[in-house]
Amino acid sequence: MATTTIKSTYSLDVETVRTLEELASRWNTSKSEVVRRAIKAAAARDESVADGPLAALRQLQDSVRSRGVDLDQWVREVQAERRAWTISPPAHEARGE
Repeated sequence: MATTTIKSTYSLDVETVRTLEELASRWNTSKSEVVRRAIKAAAARDESVADGPLAALRQLQDSVRSRGVDLDQWVREVQAERRAWTISPPAHEARGE
């Protein structure tokens, strides 16, 4: 089955063109194929980022909410602990241990 292609024009700097030509030569393929592979690789990398740390944080937050934890109360408690720490750090911290 034939693949539909669309001719496009892009402006590239000299270094990028050299790199494109080197990859095409090394991979024994056309410059268009190098561009297609690079775009697919970039898209896959972005998808893996979407499933990375931010997704893990969202999952953690959802998990905490589903257990009925009052996140506003938790934030108030943490803030109070931080204020207390700033005013009077634990004795071992004050001594530099």
